[in-house]
Amino acid sequence: MKTLIEHLGQYAIYHRDERNILSHFIGVPLIVLAVIWLLYIPMQNVKNVTLTPALFIIFSVSVYYIWLEVKLGCVMVCCLAAGYITAQSSYLYFSGIEQWFYAMACILFLIGWVIQFIGHYFEGKKPAFVDDLMGLIIGPLFVVAEIAFKLGFLNTLEQQIIDIAGPYKNHKSDKK
Repeated sequence: MKTLIEHLGQYAIYHRDERNILSHFIGVPLIVLAVIWLLYIPMQNVKNVTLTPALFIIFSVSVYYIWLEVKLGCVMVCCLAAGYITAQSSYLYFSGIEQWFYAMACILFLIGWVIQFIGHYFEGKKPAFVDDLMGLIIGPLFVVAEIAFKLGFLNTLEQQIIDIAGPYKNHKSDKK
């Protein structure tokens, strides 16, 4: 099984252009939120907890993220929990007209992917998941890691990823 560094390094090979990475800061969260919403299909209530496919997926992915790296995994758990709470609140808001809830999820999903493909146009490379479906799971973790890097955290991890994927490409310096 791949390590965190192997996963992020492989994913980063497809994401070196700063514009592409920035597009992922918007596109990936929209897609993740949309998927949570689309999988928010109440099945049963157990002690005030609504069981949904989204909850089971979030739990499974969270365990994997924490297994890969505890700190980033915990941040991902918080992000996914926030997405789930948003889905739950929105579902209740649209109570009686759930088709609008799911329509909004579809719109968010499409907007997220359009933003992603614009970023990959700048990158000049296809999305990572085309070659490895794990990219769909690693993408959100990559976004959290890149945000941490931009905030000055996890410098050693960032360098390990750069060693695998190469340096970032800044489009402004490319034009000189």
